[in-house]
Parts: sequence; C-alpha cells; structure tokens
Amino acid sequence: MKRQSWPITPVAEKILVDAGPLVAVLNASDQHHGWARQQFDELQPPLLTCEAVLSEAQFLVHRLGGDPLCILELVESGVLHPDFDVGTEVGALLGLQRTYRNLPMSLADACLVRMTEAHERARVFTTDSHFRIYRRIGRRLIPLLAPPGI
Repeated sequence: MKRQSWPITPVAEKILVDAGPLVAVLNASDQHHGWARQQFDELQPPLLTCEAVLSEAQFLVHRLGGDPLCILELVESGVLHPDFDVGTEVGALLGLQRTYRNLPMSLADACLVRMTEAHERARVFTTDSHFRIYRRIGRRLIPLLAPPGI
C-alpha cells in the first residue's frame, strides 16, 4: 500500500502589536504615522496584543490630544485582539522585568516578550528600539516589524 503524503500547513505568523504603532496611526504628527498607516493597511486582522498595551496606548493618545476610545474601538471592530493573561504569567513577567530593570522594561513590553515565547512564529509590531535588546527563551532575537532605523 502506498503511503499517503499529507501537505503540511505552516503555522500562520502572529503579529503582536505594541502601543507605538497604535499611537502613530492615530496621530498624523507622529514621525512614524505614514509607516504605521501602511502597515495597518497591509496586515490582516486580528492583530494580537495585551491589556497593558491597550492601557498604555490610550494614555499616550489622550496625552497627545486624541480620543483614547479609538483604541478600544479597534478591539470592538476586531482589528485588535487581547490575547494574554497577566495572572497566569506573573512569574515569567517578574523574571523579564527583573532581567531588564535597568532599561526599564514596562509591563506592556514584558507581556509582548512573553507572548513571543508562546507564539513561535510571531513578530512584534513596534516603534520601540528596546525590542532590539530584549530576548526571548534561549537568548533568541525577537522578530520585529519596525520602521527603518529602530
């Protein structure tokens, strides 16, 4: 009997969104606005994130004079999907923040680094150069979707 050859379906890449691109796409005066708009036009939702990123983005949008509700509207519309539970990951988050305390590492950044460890094929969509320093399990680089020069 001939052995059946089954096609292997690759695991789809996950895009993990940081606050920077959210702020940039909503603020026309942001230096990364054009780049962020282009990326959001090309990426397929849902884009994964965490509640700490949503909170940080709302704070920054408000501070810049924008409407912070736009961030939650992106969740409501299905563009963004919060996909992280701080309560079950607190030990790993503490470990990351202790390791990078001299930067310092925000809770939002720690959550995104931890999410890259949970999703093997993931890229962090960011404007934050700290993600070039952070490492995931085994001191591995974190794949990024970032503007040139970051």
